[in-house]
Amino acid sequence: MARSVEQSFYRTSKWIKCRNGYMASQHYICERCGGLATICHHKVWLNESNVSDPMITYNWDKLEALCHNCHNKEHFGSGVIEAGLSFDEKGNLIKI
Repeated sequence: MARSVEQSFYRTSKWIKCRNGYMASQHYICERCGGLATICHHKVWLNESNVSDPMITYNWDKLEALCHNCHNKEHFGSGVIEAGLSFDEKGNLIKI
């Protein structure tokens, strides 16, 4: 997704309310490993063609509460740590 689309969507009050509500409904438990969930993951990757579709962006059936490790595995596979990449708490890609 283009950086400007990502920045504008993930900073909206509507997304923040949706994310907070979903994460609370999952008790901040990772839906894959049972650890502490810190990221509200979209199961459908957002892009310029679907970021305005509320059935994609705000649909709880298309969200998943994930811990950092499971989110990294989703995006990078099991070799994420070996590759020296991770996501920070805001979802930004960082070197570790």
